[in-house]
Amino acid sequence: MKRKDLYSFIDINYYSATPKYLQLANAIIKAIEEGKLKIDESLPSLNELGDEFEIARATVEKSYKHLKRIGVIASVPGKGYFIKGVPLNSPLKILILFNKLSPHKKIVYDAFVANIGDTASIDLFIYNNDFSFFKKLLTSRMNDYTHYVILPHFMEGGARVHEVINTIPKNKLILLDKLVPGVTGEFAAIYENFENDIYHALEKALEQLGKYHTLNIIFPEYTHFPIEIVTGFERFCDEYAFKHHVIRNLKEAAIQPGEVFITLMEDDLVVLVERILSTPLVVGKDVGVISYNESPLKKIILNGITTISSDFQLMGEKAAAAILHHSIEREEIPFHIALRSSL
Repeated sequence: MKRKDLYSFIDINYYSATPKYLQLANAIIKAIEEGKLKIDESLPSLNELGDEFEIARATVEKSYKHLKRIGVIASVPGKGYFIKGVPLNSPLKILILFNKLSPHKKIVYDAFVANIGDTASIDLFIYNNDFSFFKKLLTSRMNDYTHYVILPHFMEGGARVHEVINTIPKNKLILLDKLVPGVTGEFAAIYENFENDIYHALEKALEQLGKYHTLNIIFPEYTHFPIEIVTGFERFCDEYAFKHHVIRNLKEAAIQPGEVFITLMEDDLVVLVERILSTPLVVGKDVGVISYNESPLKKIILNGITTISSDFQLMGEKAAAAILHHSIEREEIPFHIALRSSL
């Protein structure tokens, strides 16, 4: 085979989270499985391959050593490397699609990577809550991966997301964070129950909430957060006789004593804290503050912000386990409330 033909089988993504040595090894394995590389066919030298793709010789050497260790290639002193056999098991090549970057998404990703194993190839893409971009990313890579880990939140267009997700073979699909109505078949899902989660979290804070008369949730008109959060919030307030409001624009809302504010977005939390600090009101006494999604800073700000949060570490761990164990189970992740001085 001509070198230029072999090079056409190899694609190195210099922006991928997957190490280059593993991208190279997986490209060679894929070429063997597709019959583009044959048994006993020679491979380029370390220097040749490094020069062609502008990667270090040590990176190519690490890739070849990995392939030798799993029995795919062999070498003969003075003659170089050649294809020895077909891999018994295809390597994991995983596409992760997140709606945005955030501290808790990083927790999910880090837990997933730590548990999936060091031979898995992982590509992470952020689609910025944009359905059109999500669809383009997914459809252009539909045949490139062994598994698709999708966290589906959209600003608009999300009503049609099930049509796109249903094109993925269900044994390759892992849904994270939420179930998508209309996605059919048997597939793995690690998800939150947004309505029940906020309802039960507020129930656990009932004693602290008792010193306030009104609960407010900041839920912008244009947001990726599920409307089920509002449903659960309103159900709690109706059942326990709290006055309540859904605030679309925090900057226009009055901050009065005896009220609790629940923020979903970090920007709204900053605005809320700044506005409260500009008044004589005391957080945790006159006004209560609850924030979605735990972070280290929230343990410190205002002597501690009360948070309601999913177990994102567990979400990442279970997503990895679903792939490794070929699971099609759907598991609901527990929700927790951390009661602190802000309430």
